Amino acid sequence: MSENQRTIRRKTTFHTRFFFRKYPAFPYILKWLCISIIIGALAGTASAGFLTSLEWATNFRENHLWLIALLPAAGFLIGLLYHHFGKDVEAGNNLLISNIHDPKEIIPFKMAPFVYLGTIVTHLFGGSAGREGTALQMAGAIADQLSKPFKLDKEERKTLLIAAVAAGFGSVFGTPLAGAVFGLEVFLIGRIRYNAIFPAFASAVFANLVTSLWNVKHTHYHIDLVPKLEFLPVLYSVLAGIIFGICAASFSRILHWMGSVLKSNIKYPPLRPVIGGIIIAVAVFVMGTTRYIGLGIPVILESFEKQLPFYDFALKMIFTIVTLSAGFKGGEVTPLFFIGATLGSALSLFIPLPFGLLAGMGFVAVFAGATNTPLACMLMGIELFGTESGVYIAIACVVSYLLSGHNSIYTKQRIGEAKNRRYESDRDRSVSDL
Repeated sequence: MSENQRTIRRKTTFHTRFFFRKYPAFPYILKWLCISIIIGALAGTASAGFLTSLEWATNFRENHLWLIALLPAAGFLIGLLYHHFGKDVEAGNNLLISNIHDPKEIIPFKMAPFVYLGTIVTHLFGGSAGREGTALQMAGAIADQLSKPFKLDKEERKTLLIAAVAAGFGSVFGTPLAGAVFGLEVFLIGRIRYNAIFPAFASAVFANLVTSLWNVKHTHYHIDLVPKLEFLPVLYSVLAGIIFGICAASFSRILHWMGSVLKSNIKYPPLRPVIGGIIIAVAVFVMGTTRYIGLGIPVILESFEKQLPFYDFALKMIFTIVTLSAGFKGGEVTPLFFIGATLGSALSLFIPLPFGLLAGMGFVAVFAGATNTPLACMLMGIELFGTESGVYIAIACVVSYLLSGHNSIYTKQRIGEAKNRRYESDRDRSVSDL
């Protein structure tokens, strides 16, 4: 090496060190930008494939209703799959949350194909379930495989899983801002992990872009009328928020209670979805409608267009609790959207607010109360319904969050900050311990 080359090398090294001393965040940003692009590409592609498959399964079932009679047999196959090959991934979203709190072994990749197959089968044969659980688990299982190639330590793995949750949520619903905040606040009630804010937002945005590049369309909602912000509409919003919070807490409690009842009375796990499948199939054929199975997107859209009866939300709650507590796969969030939107629409019978606005408020507020993620739900409401209804959405979400107590559909959530002094003794405990 010549003297001139050595001089150039010394200058380059000096400038590089000076740059990193002046901008110490740059290596962190560069590293997590690369990881976030990979997470976004993988999670967005997985969500696109899943949503396409889910649409096909839904349409095929609606055109071949005899498939619903096979729901018990389908449930037995799902139960066998997880009982013999998937016990280590059966915890689903709670496994992701546990690993964010205390990362241990790499999440098995098989979680992704298992939950994908389980969810498609559940919807194909008429279960009442959602899609967010599947998207989160696929994203988490896929992303965690990057831990070894990137030599991530324990703290960095926490960030990786938060980013994966954000990517899965943001891409499956088309709400990247809500997805990012959901990933940051879902695992710890009352606190946000700010050192993961860049990977969470970057992963959610990239994942949503990739899903859009696959030409997958998301459902669009519209609130026709939003009243002027005045004292009475605000008061009515608080009242609605109280009802949404009670509904959210009830859903979480009954879901866990039903699950424990089935586990204590049916010792062989594959038989639980058989019993649940029989109940759902018989109910569908007796009632003569598929209104309360699957995602229920048409009914959600209907809740924004007219006032719905009170029994819609109650029946969807029953169908969903039976489906999920029995061991079928999917998620709780889209059913919660259905429950909240139809309940809100029905509340317009005695709460003098437009049924469309109440449906939108319930859509996100019941979700906020059941998952303890009020900030994510506020952003989701704004992303889905526009800024005009933002204040009403926020009021409903905050009140529902406060009124739901420390109940949650995710039993591994921990309490970082109690919601009020009454719950101070619950701090740092898991929801399942309460």
